[in-house]
Amino acid sequence: MCELLGMSANVPTDIRFSFAGLARRGGGVGPHRDGWGVAFYEGRAARAFHDPEPAASSDIARFVSAHPIKSRTVIAHIRQANRGPVALANTHPFSRELWGRVWTFAHNGQLRGVKSLPLDFYAPVGATDSEYAFCWMLDQLRARFPSLPAARDLDREILQLSARLARMGVFNMLLSDSRTLYAFCGKRLSCLTRRAPFGQASLIDDDRKVNFAEETGPNDCVTVVATGPLTSDETWTAIKPGALLALRDGKIAASLFIEPPGGEKPARGKRSPPC
Repeated sequence: MCELLGMSANVPTDIRFSFAGLARRGGGVGPHRDGWGVAFYEGRAARAFHDPEPAASSDIARFVSAHPIKSRTVIAHIRQANRGPVALANTHPFSRELWGRVWTFAHNGQLRGVKSLPLDFYAPVGATDSEYAFCWMLDQLRARFPSLPAARDLDREILQLSARLARMGVFNMLLSDSRTLYAFCGKRLSCLTRRAPFGQASLIDDDRKVNFAEETGPNDCVTVVATGPLTSDETWTAIKPGALLALRDGKIAASLFIEPPGGEKPARGKRSPPC
């Protein structure tokens, strides 16, 4: 399986520390050696880096790790290929425009039969189930809303679409339009929120430590979402399967829940305990 990393913050924030921990799992201490990518939002647009090489040994990954690119919303991904060859076109995160905003998407899992879903406006460039699912989601949003809807309506629709895809297999997902970072847990995702009083954190897979009290302001708030915990001395919380978190300005603005596959209950947008 692939691994995901997402960040939402209320001020432009440097994600190099967390990215370094993720990159080590990309062919270093982990098997996810089939490419990687990261997208940093600047307003409605996103600055993206992709490489089909293992993140642990990638020159581009080292470049990203060495430069403090600050952003309020970040999505990163390391790939272990199962559908589609190792190629630049198949590296996440994928991006498309909708309602004058750049949407970015990364996925972990396999989706049986997803390519039987009809596509209208968007089309995949690569061969992955993930990119196909992303194109289908945006098609559905474009058909449902002619213009950018209210956040509450969009949250509910993304929950419904995520639930349908989750019935096709494993669907752990990060999605953003710059103002909101969505995290849907189909099987495994964890998160933590950092706010004052800030303390020290140590990476599990890399010999790095940071004292966030020296790097942040008293009003900073940052929520990090990852496939598995990245640090050993912070409290990570497992997100409940079937839960969709909508993160805005570093906080959990909405937490919606649907019965995971097997429950066969309709999506009602029930509230889930926050991470």
